[in-house]
Amino acid sequence: MTVNTMKLPGADHPITIERNPAHVTVSVAGKVIADTKEALILRESTYPAVIYIPRKDADMSLLERTDLSTYCPYKGDASYYSLPQIGGDKAANAVWTYEQPYESVAAIKGHLAFYADRVLIVEEPVA
Repeated sequence: MTVNTMKLPGADHPITIERNPAHVTVSVAGKVIADTKEALILRESTYPAVIYIPRKDADMSLLERTDLSTYCPYKGDASYYSLPQIGGDKAANAVWTYEQPYESVAAIKGHLAFYADRVLIVEEPVA
């Protein structure tokens, strides 16, 4: 049995979360899945920035929970969703969420992230 060890962000592995000032939409095959002006941007170490969308701004009826789960020592356990109605095989496990994130990244609780190579994420400046 593997024991998951929690790690804290720090100088060797920084994580920042801030409000995304843009209007963000997420779509697949022309169908909008999420539309928000309340997105967050999570920057972690040397990884590409990830946009997190509030669940309240996503059409959860299009998402189907999967059995996949992964573990990040800095954020906790991630659960996944697919978009089978509109995305086909490409949209399998295209969405992830940390339902009980560690305290250091608690701001992403109640948010969804999308793999940018499986959906179209558009950020537009808010006037």
